[in-house]
Amino acid sequence: MTIRSTNESPPQFRQVVSIDAHTLHADVSGALGGTASAPGPHDLFDASLATCKALTACVFAKSRGIALERVTVEVERDDSQERQGTYVLSVKLAFEGALTDADKHKLHETVLRCPIHKLMTTSTVEIRQSLA
Repeated sequence: MTIRSTNESPPQFRQVVSIDAHTLHADVSGALGGTASAPGPHDLFDASLATCKALTACVFAKSRGIALERVTVEVERDDSQERQGTYVLSVKLAFEGALTDADKHKLHETVLRCPIHKLMTTSTVEIRQSLA
């Protein structure tokens, strides 16, 4: 799969991001020269964790017949130490439905192992860059 990001209207910063048949946008704050018209790259990074946890819970619940009706994931960022190498994401989960305490525990344990959580915490990511 190829993800493509390009300026929507050069020389503006706002990006059009194409992922398969989907289109997203990204921008930066006014302080950085953008217009804050869309989420920034850090927002999208953080959102990948939130959405992965939510989708992992939904898939797990469906496969196990767990009566999960809604999952809400909130991610708060503390990037105050990012330049020193620490980027903290605090996650708050809420599961709704006719769930037992055991169901909630299983869901909580499962989302700890969602693919993006594992990628962010246990993998070495290599970025290979080239000019077109």
